Amino acid sequence: MASKLRKIATEEAFSIPEVAAALREVARSPSQSLDKNLVKGIYDPLKPGEGYDALDFLSGLLDVEDRRLKEMDKLGVDMHLLSLTAPGVQMFDADTATELAALANDRLAEICRRHPTRFAGLATFAPQSPKRAAKEMERAIEKLKLNGFILNSHTNDEYLDDPKYWPALEAAEALGACIYIHPRAASYGFKGPLQDYGMDSAMWGYGMETGTHAVRMMCSGLFDRFPKLTICLGHMGEAIPFWLWRLDFMNTRAQAGGRAPKTKLSMAEYFQRNFVITTSGVEDHLALDYAVKKLGPDNVLWAIDYPYQPQKPAIEFMDSAPLEEETKAKLYHKNAERIFRIAPA
Repeated sequence: MASKLRKIATEEAFSIPEVAAALREVARSPSQSLDKNLVKGIYDPLKPGEGYDALDFLSGLLDVEDRRLKEMDKLGVDMHLLSLTAPGVQMFDADTATELAALANDRLAEICRRHPTRFAGLATFAPQSPKRAAKEMERAIEKLKLNGFILNSHTNDEYLDDPKYWPALEAAEALGACIYIHPRAASYGFKGPLQDYGMDSAMWGYGMETGTHAVRMMCSGLFDRFPKLTICLGHMGEAIPFWLWRLDFMNTRAQAGGRAPKTKLSMAEYFQRNFVITTSGVEDHLALDYAVKKLGPDNVLWAIDYPYQPQKPAIEFMDSAPLEEETKAKLYHKNAERIFRIAPA
């Protein structure tokens, strides 16, 4: 009989009332961001009990230590790696974002201190002010003892390949802490075709947006400057593992034609060296099998994506996965312990 494995879920969202209130104001603003579809549905629904409000995401985000813990206990989930839910603080002005990031990190650290065997945490930061972001990142790891960082893809329609954001990357690499790049709605240049049929969010737009961000990082040569930087992508790698051969082939052409910078490594080599992925929201055994074989069992982590995905099916998916016991142990907890510096049980 297989032994009981520790279960650490690595993409588990939370929020605090102050961020929720600020996002409610964003929902009522004249912004044309596609993020407003989700933000308004959660924080300022037109009619209570309809749309995203009917799914009760908000109480799931705010109630960390009661309902969530009880459900974790019932289902045998040992730990959630918590992170401030998308879009985090990235829709606010720089000062507001910086203040709310620090407050959210303080609250998160308090939760982790109260429940050190049940919760770990990814710190948020405000890319709108890169130098202040780097200082907050240092405080989050060195003083608050959090376990890494969360970033919600683009900031003001810009990506991490822009050198203005590199103080944050320098801080993460120096601290040896992983940045989890989580989806948000597509940047302005992508939004047109995604506005119909519910394609703007998790069905299609989120993965396309975040995958594009990661590919920009690899193509730019950024990882030649930050070779020890580790990036985590959810949702089985936002489809990038399935595109690696073609990315390599076409990037070689782009480099030869002067359309992309010369890089020291191939796109696949960067992805296999600098990235890890989680299973959040993709409960497909064939996709999991491919990801493990393509990236190696040390680079895939289990996640639920609570409260946006239910916990029970995510557990059943991993429990029933046709993997060797040692591989399953790596996905369930050993990789999370190593990458996010979570103490073994």
